[in-house]
Amino acid sequence: MVAAWRGRGALGLAEDPWADALAGEDGRVLARRHDPSFPDAALWMAVRTRWLDDVVRRWTEPGGMKQVVVLGAGMDTRSMRLRREGVEFFEVDHPGSQEVKRDRLADLDGYDIGAATYVPCDLEKENFVQALEASGLRVDEPVLIIWEGVVPYLSREAVLETLRRVATGLVAESLTVFDTVGKRLVQNRSTRTGDQELVRLVEELGEPFRFGLDDPVPLLHEAGLHRVRTVSFDEACLELTGTYERSRAFRFQHFVLVSRAAAIGP
Repeated sequence: MVAAWRGRGALGLAEDPWADALAGEDGRVLARRHDPSFPDAALWMAVRTRWLDDVVRRWTEPGGMKQVVVLGAGMDTRSMRLRREGVEFFEVDHPGSQEVKRDRLADLDGYDIGAATYVPCDLEKENFVQALEASGLRVDEPVLIIWEGVVPYLSREAVLETLRRVATGLVAESLTVFDTVGKRLVQNRSTRTGDQELVRLVEELGEPFRFGLDDPVPLLHEAGLHRVRTVSFDEACLELTGTYERSRAFRFQHFVLVSRAAAIGP
C-alpha cells in the first residue's frame, strides 16, 4: 500500500519508477480502498520519501559517507534510485519480507538487484549490526542509517535496543534518521476521524501501532546518542511544496536525526 501511494509521485516530489510494480495489484487495491479515508496519503508519502532522499543525497556527496543502511527496507528503492559511485547500500529486513521483495524485483526491467547487499534480520530478535558486519559493512567507518516507516510498529524496548546497537556498534560519526508518530495517535486518543481509521487500518493489516514518541530526547539519551535534530512533517511539507493545511495529520509526525558525534547542523 505504501509503495502504491509512493508510486503516484504526488506533486512530482519523488519519482520512483519501480514503486507501482513493487506494490503489485494487492498494494494498489489497498491504497484505492483507503484513499477516501486518507486523502493526503500520496502527498504524505511523497514528502517522506523526498525528504529522506535529500538526506541521503546530502550525506553521500563526494567526501561524505560511503555506506548507507536501509533498516526495515520493505519496498524501498533508494539503493537503485540514489546509487552513487563509491557508495554501498545495505538493505536490512525480515527474511520473509525480503524474499517477497526480491521475487518482485527479479521481474522488473531496468532494476539492478545488485544495487544493494541484502541482509536478512529480525530486528526484534537479532543484532542487525552483527548481521551487517558479516555481510561486509565496515563498522569502523561512518554509516548513514535510514529507518523509514518502522519505529511506530516496534515496541519501545526494540527501538531502544536498536539505537543502543547503533551507539555502541558503529563509529560516533554515524547518523541515524527515522520517522515517528505521536503518542496521541498510537493510543487512539485522537478525535480526528482519519486518525481513528488509520489506527483501525494498521490493526486490520496485522501491524498495529505500538510506539508513539512526542519527545525523543529522553529515549535518545538513554540509548547513548547525544546530537539530535527533529523536523515536523509540516515543516518538511512547507519547505518542499510551499503549502500548509492544518487539517492534514502531518503535525503529529516528525523526522528525527541523531548521532553521537556527527555535525547534524540546522
